[in-house]
Amino acid sequence: MFGAALLTVPWLGLHTLFGIELQTGVTVALSGVAVLGASFLLAWGAETAEADVPRAFALAILAVLAVAPEYAVDALYAWEAGINPGTPESAEAASLAVANMTGANRILIGIGWSAIALFTVFRARETGDTAVENRPGFLADAVRLDKGISTEILFLFAATVFAFFVPLGGGIGAFDMFVLVGLYVAYILVALNSPHDHEEQIGIPAYLQSYVKPKRIATTLALFIFSGFVILVAVEPFAHGLEELGTAVGIPPFLMIQWVAPLASESPELIVVAYLVNKARSTAGFNALISSKLNQWTLLIGTLVLVYSLSLGYYAPLPLDTHQMGEIWLTAAQSYFAIAILITLAISVREALALLGLFFAQFVYAVTGASVTLPIPGLGLVTFDGTTSLIAFSVIYLVLGTGLFVLRRRELLSVAKRSVRRVRGDFSDDGPGESMATAED
Repeated sequence: MFGAALLTVPWLGLHTLFGIELQTGVTVALSGVAVLGASFLLAWGAETAEADVPRAFALAILAVLAVAPEYAVDALYAWEAGINPGTPESAEAASLAVANMTGANRILIGIGWSAIALFTVFRARETGDTAVENRPGFLADAVRLDKGISTEILFLFAATVFAFFVPLGGGIGAFDMFVLVGLYVAYILVALNSPHDHEEQIGIPAYLQSYVKPKRIATTLALFIFSGFVILVAVEPFAHGLEELGTAVGIPPFLMIQWVAPLASESPELIVVAYLVNKARSTAGFNALISSKLNQWTLLIGTLVLVYSLSLGYYAPLPLDTHQMGEIWLTAAQSYFAIAILITLAISVREALALLGLFFAQFVYAVTGASVTLPIPGLGLVTFDGTTSLIAFSVIYLVLGTGLFVLRRRELLSVAKRSVRRVRGDFSDDGPGESMATAED
């Protein structure tokens, strides 16, 4: 613990305490190391908390703290958008707020979910992770999730379906905020009422859980508060430093804000989950990833209009241009496809590769600015570039996701029924999910 805390000292001392201006490269290095140390402290705090609160709630708190910098960056752009409404600067700031949010969400699934699944299967030979299932077939080995994650999946499914309708109003408004934030509040209430059980811990969490309850709770709170503070003051300079380095080598600022900054701000979460996987706690790791996606897909979107209206001094929806409407639809479509994969409470190697491959395909397309003209029956020649390409990739995700939902309709019904029982307080069906290696996989 001392070693991990020590990693945060150079950044906290030089930048936060003494306010010394550092070169960009030094800023990236010191803030990145601070994020690494804080991520370990955050993970240990979450594991220790399982002794006193339901694991689902502990992981939800971990998820909120881990992505707090993402909220800070988005709130900054939403605030700037409200300073001079109707100006090009305001429109650009609003566009960047949505770009940062959609980039973060797509990275979380496209890289986070897929890479952690692949890493879990790869490490299973050494960790002996019982959640990894060896299945016959090409790249068929899979990570099996707990049935208890059904609630998070159902809430995420509801938020995803609603997100398709958000752009139709021309902006993110009060109704969107009430629905999305309401979904997350309902999820937290269910998580608080989850059964209080936790896995046998080893190492630092086991040591901390041996404390008497008052001391244990105080230590857990201290770890949460300190690590959350470090992440908040270190990740934004880390992300901006990377943006400056990217801009210096000719990468457009918009791409840096949509892709590099969110990747940096997601790093604490990915470090925490990789740490859990390395301890053969892949189920807890995936719970944290799914909880993070849920809070980003509800709280992060829902609070943008609040910040924007506070900056304006009166209520108004955060405006969306045509391109950002396409970005939201693509992000929702990717989430729809990912949920269709997890509806079996498992993710196989080939499914993880499909998520990763589709993400990189649309990422490369966006970064290179490529355009392709194809003959479309009934429409003639259609050029796919800009917003058109976003719609095209959205359709691909929707077709694949709908196909999986049709094949896995029994699993969808099972997840829905189990989630309803959990909302009603019946947790008798929780525990490791059974193998669902079916023909359609």
